[in-house]
Amino acid sequence: MRIAFFGTPEFAVPTLRALATSDHTLAVFTQPDRPVGRKAILTPPPVKAAALELGLPVYQFEKIRSREGCDAISAFKPDLYAVVAFGQLFSEENLSIPPLGAINVHGSLLPLYRGASPMQQSIIDGQATVGVSTMRLVKRMDAGDILLQAETPLGENETYGELSERLAKLGADLFMETLRVLERGQLSPVPQDESRASYCRMLTRDSGKIDLSAPRQVIHDLVRGTNPWPGAYALLGEEKLKLWRTSLSDAEPSADIPVGGLFGDPKHGLFLRCTDGTLQILELQAPGGKKLDGKTFLRGKNIIGSVLS
Repeated sequence: MRIAFFGTPEFAVPTLRALATSDHTLAVFTQPDRPVGRKAILTPPPVKAAALELGLPVYQFEKIRSREGCDAISAFKPDLYAVVAFGQLFSEENLSIPPLGAINVHGSLLPLYRGASPMQQSIIDGQATVGVSTMRLVKRMDAGDILLQAETPLGENETYGELSERLAKLGADLFMETLRVLERGQLSPVPQDESRASYCRMLTRDSGKIDLSAPRQVIHDLVRGTNPWPGAYALLGEEKLKLWRTSLSDAEPSADIPVGGLFGDPKHGLFLRCTDGTLQILELQAPGGKKLDGKTFLRGKNIIGSVLS
């Protein structure tokens, strides 16, 4: 089978690598190289880097819907599309090219969390169970028929970065199983229940702003769901203090510590008083500084007694 693979970030790489070990003929379509970091170094997307390592042909388009994009796909003559976090919308012409259609791997248990940030939002919302879905790709965002799904428990302290790595591997396995079922002619697509559909937007830098009036579990889930990007933060004076890792704690502050107040010491760690209890701050970062564990941070900067806002 001739398969056109569409993907961009690290999340898509395990599926690409799994396909590369199969007998199928592949061509890889991804987004252009982008400037990265303070020095704006032009950097290939992870899928391109992996494809070149695997010796696969790579095509990059700013808009796959362009005439050039459609022509490049048509020239490859794919039987099927494999789509994993590509990051662009397909046109009707794009979708009409492969006779077997397009299979998309999505990082949620559809119809929940259609959109750009399903894994982050699942954590932020405090879900206990998460998963991946394969679906038929249609022009409407994440609305195609569900093919297969796989679910997994979400760890109570698991971050978005850790979950993304796990679901990327789970998604690769699910895609290959979907492909095997397709080749046997046994796929049974199931329409999504529109009454249960929920949506999530792309996160911004402000998505990590902590509401200190929220319960501690809500704050903890925001910290997890925005690690490694954009990072949860509160204001210490006029500076952003980023909280990278927290855990629920039984530590009790003295009566004079207000909500949002910091307490503890370099021996026992750093704690945040919340409306309904305490969070231990396990890892944090001051502006211009490095990420440090709470105990190490306190040895260099005494913020005990400060109040976050």
